[in-house]
Amino acid sequence: MFLSNSRYASVATVTVRSRDGREVTAVRLRRLPAAAGEPYAVTRSDRLDIIARRRYGDATRYWRVADANTELEAAALTARPGRVIEVPET
Repeated sequence: MFLSNSRYASVATVTVRSRDGREVTAVRLRRLPAAAGEPYAVTRSDRLDIIARRRYGDATRYWRVADANTELEAAALTARPGRVIEVPET
């Protein structure tokens, strides 16, 4: 259902029947992994995918940075230059 490098790749799914009889499959909630990292000061040109590419060599791992921080909207992490965010080691 998901690519192997997706944060949802190993998350279980659940199938339920809606009121109108349709089957709906959803991803269960996942626990956020503990992520040891180091502080990083956001620059004006930063985006999570750029940070992930520099840190991990893989821009699709941007979700690791998002998961390590408590912001509800991931794009907000890089919206303000100078903001310090956590960037996990792996």
